[in-house]
Amino acid sequence: MDPNRIIQALKGTIDPRLRVAAENELNQSYKIINFAPTLLQIIVSEQVEFPVRQAAAIYLKNMVSQYWQDREPSPREVVFPFNIHENDRQQIRDHIVEGIIRCPESIRAQLTMCLRAVIKHDFPGRWTAVVDKIGMYLQSQSSGSWYGSLLALYQLVKTYEYRKADEREPLLAAMQIFLPRIQQLISQLLADSTIFSVLIQKQILKIFHALVQYSLPLQLINNSVMTQWMEILRAVMDRDVPAETLEVDEDDRPELAWWKCKKWALSIITRMFERYGSPGNVTKEYQEFAAFFLKTYAVGIQQVLLKVVDQHRQKQYVTPRVLQQCINYLNQGVSHSLTWKQMKPHMQTICQEVVFPLMCYKEEDEKLWQEDPYEYIRMKFSEYPPDLYDDHALPAAAAQSLLCRAARTRKEVLPQMMEFCHQTLTDPSADPRRKDGALHCIGTLAELLLKKRVYREQMELMLQNYVCPLLNSPLGYLRARSCWVLHCFSPLRFHDDLVLRNAVELVKQDLIDDKEMPVKVEAAIAMQALVSNQEQAKLYIRPYIGLVMQELLHVVKETENDDLTNVIQKMICEYNQEVATIAVEMTQNLAEIFTRVLQSEEYEENEDKTVMALGILSTIDTILTVMEDHKEITQQLEGICLQVIGLVLQKPIIGMAEFYEEILSLAFGLTCQTISPQMWQLLGVLYQVFQHDCFDYFTDMMPLLHNYVTVDTDMLLSNPKHLEVIYSMCRKVLTIDAGEDAECHAAKLLEVIILQCRGRGIDQCIPLFVEAVLERLMRDVKSNELRTMCLQVAIAALYYNPALLIHTLDNMHFQHNPQPITAHFINQWMNDTEFFLGLHDRKMCIIGLSVLMELPRRPPVLEGVAAQIVPSILLLFLGLKHLYSSRLVHKPNLVAGAGSQDEDQNEEIPSDEDENTHAMQQQSCAPPGPGSEDDDDEDESWDDEGFEGTPLEEYSTPLDYDNGEDEYRFFTSALLRVQNTDACWYQSLTAALSDDQKKQLQEIYSISQQRRSAAAKGQ
Repeated sequence: MDPNRIIQALKGTIDPRLRVAAENELNQSYKIINFAPTLLQIIVSEQVEFPVRQAAAIYLKNMVSQYWQDREPSPREVVFPFNIHENDRQQIRDHIVEGIIRCPESIRAQLTMCLRAVIKHDFPGRWTAVVDKIGMYLQSQSSGSWYGSLLALYQLVKTYEYRKADEREPLLAAMQIFLPRIQQLISQLLADSTIFSVLIQKQILKIFHALVQYSLPLQLINNSVMTQWMEILRAVMDRDVPAETLEVDEDDRPELAWWKCKKWALSIITRMFERYGSPGNVTKEYQEFAAFFLKTYAVGIQQVLLKVVDQHRQKQYVTPRVLQQCINYLNQGVSHSLTWKQMKPHMQTICQEVVFPLMCYKEEDEKLWQEDPYEYIRMKFSEYPPDLYDDHALPAAAAQSLLCRAARTRKEVLPQMMEFCHQTLTDPSADPRRKDGALHCIGTLAELLLKKRVYREQMELMLQNYVCPLLNSPLGYLRARSCWVLHCFSPLRFHDDLVLRNAVELVKQDLIDDKEMPVKVEAAIAMQALVSNQEQAKLYIRPYIGLVMQELLHVVKETENDDLTNVIQKMICEYNQEVATIAVEMTQNLAEIFTRVLQSEEYEENEDKTVMALGILSTIDTILTVMEDHKEITQQLEGICLQVIGLVLQKPIIGMAEFYEEILSLAFGLTCQTISPQMWQLLGVLYQVFQHDCFDYFTDMMPLLHNYVTVDTDMLLSNPKHLEVIYSMCRKVLTIDAGEDAECHAAKLLEVIILQCRGRGIDQCIPLFVEAVLERLMRDVKSNELRTMCLQVAIAALYYNPALLIHTLDNMHFQHNPQPITAHFINQWMNDTEFFLGLHDRKMCIIGLSVLMELPRRPPVLEGVAAQIVPSILLLFLGLKHLYSSRLVHKPNLVAGAGSQDEDQNEEIPSDEDENTHAMQQQSCAPPGPGSEDDDDEDESWDDEGFEGTPLEEYSTPLDYDNGEDEYRFFTSALLRVQNTDACWYQSLTAALSDDQKKQLQEIYSISQQRRSAAAKGQ
């Protein structure tokens, strides 16, 4: 392969004027043997221009990711798909590690991705030599080869990072060689703080992190080896960062190798403590190691981390990520007596001088508020954690978590912190930002404070004196924070209605009149929380609900904040009567916002936009549900909803599929009472969408399709196209490999149609329906549910018209089954009667067996199973008896109600105890609860299967209505007719019954008579 020709083509791809011709040249050449190795030669050659080497590296990376793995032709392909030839692969395997070592950084990044793909597919099977190759360069005395070989080793370890422990053997075998070497290397380099040395140290730490972060290989890392590594990690954390790093811009410092080293060392340390070193919180295989870790390392490491935290306290620079990890470690240490004893003397200082400042409003918050208030809303007031990739948000979240755990479990912390916050709030000269921090701390602790009477009784006064006045503060961030605190304390039992009324009035004012969007958002969330938790608040807001809802819609439109769609939904449910007058206007507004979000340019790149759009659809659905009894409003809503549904369905499925569940739910809501001509047109549109690989959503379509069948059966049958569309969908699901859940739904829908249209002249459909399910039954069926559901369609057909079904079965033949299908069906049915569960399925089976035993022209197969029919029916009745009785008697409340607000709930633990030990002692001292062993006998009498129907029973049929067929009367009438007309056959059916079975049969006759009498009286 001529390298110059490839170099010229690669050079052409960089020039816009030559790009198309150059790409064509490469596309014609890449399948030629030796092309890929030639690319690698170009990449490592220093004689070639750098941009060309870069282009070659990107091309090689794409080739390896697409064509390295052996691929077989798919069933429709005749020609084998292209794979890189084995000779070429071998050449790349032989030289790629050297390439990584020799190439500059930007090219090296592409080659390491190539190497990862090669290792993934070839190690250990085809390429055990990679271990020797990396080992050779790692053992070399030439330090120039260390960094590149460590990058190669990192790709090997990353490939196995998330594999289960028993799948990591090839890696662990390799690490027996590498681990001692990299430990020796980092120990040797620790004292050297040059950039070259620190980069190598960072890479070694990344390797060790990937090795241990998902599972800890104790056979590789024994206590002695772990001790050496913990000393290394401690040393990395304890050493100073060079003073010259302070000259770098603060935003860029976290990317410096010295800080990256600390970050990775801390990631390992905190992972070790949380996952493997915390007794009581680890899996069985790590219990011994956890005890050793806590006793041997935890305190020594914590001492170093306390020093780092203190550096931050003294205003020395610490990166946000390092500070966060240190706080996370302390959070874990709070639970253990050993680490807590060391931490305890410092805890007040940590809370007041580290945690508290982190929770105060800061300069960067002010900048964000002014420059991007919507981002500020997401970062500061969302109930969801901050973005994991926003470093500045991380320490505050970690501080909040530490404060909560320490206050909950260590008795000294809460009183000290509350006293400190109280002093801050009462100090007239306090910086307003510190007041924000005090409120942030108190709100964070709200759940705990509400459990403790001593604080709970002071909270109303605190809200009255320090929170409500700040709702009128000239500072927007304090108004927003005060709303947030009211939200946190919304479950509080208020004793003075005036305090509550004032709080609600001020929150309403902040929502409607405030000019700052973050304040309006937090006011909206606070108002909904107060309305949901306080009956009086709900009454205060009622006269203003139109204005409030209008403002909520405005804020949603402006911010596209998903939290607010939840607020609107909850407010709609609280004020369903009042919302009726504005439901149409609200839905129209929501539809406009949805359209704007969907059509915005950044929609496809921004996941938040999808979440927002889903929230809007869910809100429209809530309005529809709340308005279902207002027929004239629902009719007006239909047009708006159809616009939204159409907007989603007319777009390509890629990118729209996540909305299908919601729009199908909307369509279901519009078809529960009546079905308009426009909604019938939607059925045809859905069918078109379904044809384009949308059968994955068949189960989501099922409630809507069930409505089409049952709500307006006359219209369904008036146009043959309707039934044809629904049958085609069911048939496709049963034919392709759609999964057994979807297939069960398809069979259920066919059964519903048969039962719904009994006596309505759909005889021509019966053979098609029965053939579809029996054909599926002939293929491999894994679940009892699918097997019985397929049988049930044929049983429903038997009930619809016995002669038609038998005629259909007698004339049906399947390719791989020489046995007459009638016999196969009946034998399968008799074998599976015990798997008919729930009320409907048992009832259908009993009615079907009753029809079967009364057939005037019995198929020969019936003679062989005659003795099974009545016992099977008796077993089904036994299941029904338990089910009926369980529905009459409510299951007792096995869960004790939550304690009243007047009871203190104490979770504190003594200083010399661990959290898990204390919890176990409390459990052992507690009286046996309702879920304890003393209740076992009672629990056993409750048969869960007796309570539960099958999931598909929610799709009702005429059999399930109050005036539906009575299975007791149906069976006994059939058996009496057989007894009176065919004594010989009756004898075959009942001769083998045991005394118990005869007694049960007599009970069934009695119940049948009682039901007959009750029905007669009812008329």
